Amino acid sequence: MKKNSVVIIVVVALAAFIFWGIGAYNKLVTKDEAVKSQWGNVENQYQRRADLIPNLVETVKGYAKHESSTFENVIAARAKATQITVDPNNLTPEKLQEYQAAQGQLSSALGKLLMITENYPELKANQNFLELQAQLEGTENRISTERTRFNEIAQAFNTAVRRFPTNIVAGFGSFDNKPYFEAEKGSEAAPNVKF
Repeated sequence: MKKNSVVIIVVVALAAFIFWGIGAYNKLVTKDEAVKSQWGNVENQYQRRADLIPNLVETVKGYAKHESSTFENVIAARAKATQITVDPNNLTPEKLQEYQAAQGQLSSALGKLLMITENYPELKANQNFLELQAQLEGTENRISTERTRFNEIAQAFNTAVRRFPTNIVAGFGSFDNKPYFEAEKGSEAAPNVKF
């Protein structure tokens, strides 16, 4: 009798452990897919910005023909930013940093483009330009929101991967921590404003 009871207890404990392991693995898969899905949302907003840029450049070109180097810099930065892609299955800190650097260069070039518009009052009053500028500002806000959501989802995933005893299942399932979006270098210093 005792032998049968011990066997039954061991079988039940083993079955419970197996079911727990399956449940933990499935939760990690769900969180991993959430990270990938949110990465797609981030890329979608960056693509939206990239799609707006040619229209913005063409609108400004009509008014500021002699600013060709600025236009070329924006076009080159857009081309570089759209060429760099990151596979969410292989999301490493280095690849995210490279992607973020290219997007930062594009943001900088766009900032310069918008600064030259200050010299053209008729451009600043142009309805097409105002609409494009508003869409670009909205897109920048969406990018910020999606990056924040990505970091939140990556944090939930990373926490699950590191917590005991789920970290054992994560090790067997090859689940690695996901990188975070970080502030651009130099953003900790406030810009100098001079009048």
